[in-house]
Amino acid sequence: MNPVVGLDVAKGESQVQAFLDKKQPYKKGFKVAHTLEGLASLLDFIREVENVSGGRPPIVLESTGHYHTPV
Repeated sequence: MNPVVGLDVAKGESQVQAFLDKKQPYKKGFKVAHTLEGLASLLDFIREVENVSGGRPPIVLESTGHYHTPV
């Protein structure tokens, strides 16, 4: 498996989608706020992907000025 987590970063929140393998999404995409609670839920999700896939997924995001800094 080739897990990956993609983030579409915007001001104040990010859209998250994980893939376990090419063209195999894991669950539905969701938004996380750039708050401690939101980022904690993102970390929980990343750990869930690790457990399901058996590997640590790379996290892919674009550089969007300073909006990606909290992540």
